[in-house]
Amino acid sequence: MADQHTPRSLIVSLYGVYGRDPGGEPLPVAELIRLLAALGVDAPSVRSSVSRLKRRGLLVAGRTADGAAGYALSDEARQLLDDGDRRIYPDDRRAAGEGWVLAVFSVPEAERHKRHLLRSRLGRLGFGTAAPGVWIAPAALYEETRHTLRRLRLDPYVDLFRGEHLGFAATAEAVGRWWDLDAIAALYEDFLERHEPVLRAWTARTGGAAGPGPGGDEDAYRDHLLALDSWRRLPYADPGLPAALLPADWPGGRAARVFAGLHTLLREPAARFAGLGQATTGTRS
Repeated sequence: MADQHTPRSLIVSLYGVYGRDPGGEPLPVAELIRLLAALGVDAPSVRSSVSRLKRRGLLVAGRTADGAAGYALSDEARQLLDDGDRRIYPDDRRAAGEGWVLAVFSVPEAERHKRHLLRSRLGRLGFGTAAPGVWIAPAALYEETRHTLRRLRLDPYVDLFRGEHLGFAATAEAVGRWWDLDAIAALYEDFLERHEPVLRAWTARTGGAAGPGPGGDEDAYRDHLLALDSWRRLPYADPGLPAALLPADWPGGRAARVFAGLHTLLREPAARFAGLGQATTGTRS
């Protein structure tokens, strides 16, 4: 996997775990620069990336209570992050028997550029291709799909259906055609190669108890945010297929346990270093 920790990606991860103040309080620019510096990102790169996120409508400029310049999440970004929580901190994404959601779209020739946008977005949501023009995903992705297509104003072109797979091939065989399972497994293996040694090291330092141990809060913050930045892409590449439909040696569960272990051990000391309140835990109210 190519190096994924770009300044813009790290800023999104930072806001996702620390920047969702219920009152919409902006994060001061000076704090963003400090927190990204701990990850080796210089101030010009932070400012440039924040500007791009503002142009995309994900961040909005504002002032903190003491008058400092800062940026808060837009309503659109909050919805994206809330949807993302269902993937990043899954409860039962692989529950069997939920069925499937199908997306069928038709775009007029005069707007054919939207066909590529639709295909790209459905792929990024985790949909596979069951047949030309027919996209499929586990039914658990319905709500997020609906939010996303409406946000992008693509919903007039799409019909969504729920259904069951009734044959003729066995469903476990069919999903191997609908998704590139080998490519998804390779992403999980890459995550494990990067972050499983980090979990082992922190477990040795802390004895498995949440806290900074000898590594210190800054190290905890760095390793926590890097793990989150790596992990948050994987539940989008992986649609969350039921375990019965996956190969016996599927690495997704092991990778999820590594991320959960790092999150549990490091979120509190990481939040202390960030100084921005309790980190997002993944529980949803």
